[in-house]
Amino acid sequence: MWLWLFALLVLYVLYRWYRDGQKLLNLTDKYVFITGCDSGFGNMVARQLDGRGLQVLAACLTQRGAEQLKEATSQRLQTIILDVTDSESVTAAAKWVKQQVGDRGLWGLVNNAGILIPVAPNEWLTKNDFLKILNVNLVGLIDVTLGLLPLIRKAKGRIVNVSSIAGRLSLCGGGYCISKYGVEAFSDSLRRELHAFGVKVSIINPDFFKTEILNSKYLQENFQRVWSCIPKETKDIYGQKYFETYCKYIDKMTVLATSKLNLVTDCMEHALTAVHPRTRYAAGWYAKLFYIPLSYMPTVLADYLLSMSP
Repeated sequence: MWLWLFALLVLYVLYRWYRDGQKLLNLTDKYVFITGCDSGFGNMVARQLDGRGLQVLAACLTQRGAEQLKEATSQRLQTIILDVTDSESVTAAAKWVKQQVGDRGLWGLVNNAGILIPVAPNEWLTKNDFLKILNVNLVGLIDVTLGLLPLIRKAKGRIVNVSSIAGRLSLCGGGYCISKYGVEAFSDSLRRELHAFGVKVSIINPDFFKTEILNSKYLQENFQRVWSCIPKETKDIYGQKYFETYCKYIDKMTVLATSKLNLVTDCMEHALTAVHPRTRYAAGWYAKLFYIPLSYMPTVLADYLLSMSP
């Protein structure tokens, strides 16, 4: 019996390897629009796809980011300035993309733009603190997707949404985890709605990577700022010990972070160029071996393992 089970497991692994290895042809004819290309995953995957010969349309928040990316890539790559929280900017970007792709449609959309801070216990934050993150990570993502859907549907293309392990398990207070849970829900509904049109939707769940948003000094400065702004009575209730414990908890995320950003960008590339893209990609060993499996475990176990209370 065990021999049969082992044989089935080997056959399944070989089947997945063969299926994952099948790649699309004529990649040089395909246009891909990527948000958040100033740095991090967006910047790296723009360079990576440009090197593969795809027609990359890279959206940056700043002119400097766009210029630096252009200098590091081929003449094929085109850039545009985009603020995903500004609907006028999103509309202008959608019109620009339509001009670039013409009748071919848009093969791929990578919704990568995102922010992390402010991160703190929920009671320490204001409504605007939550909205700041939600407007970028979720509402902005939805706005960009809706604006480009007709072009993606025309090409029977791909949508790749960057979520997080924090979209499966809430790791901290603030709007980040909430926004990533929302990305998961939006992606699931999109995948089912667009299946009939030949459009495929993939979700990327990275764990901890050394990008601009997961910078230890940046996070600690944010945390100190939030702590200094909360009322004295709230400080007295939580106490200095809780504050120091939360500081260590936040800092642990940066300690676990790896600089191997290709673990994420390779998932993005596969979702765009494979014949059979996966529905979900767990990027990083912590995601594969701990956080994603833990998301299926009993809540009491997850709460115990993720607890940061003093």
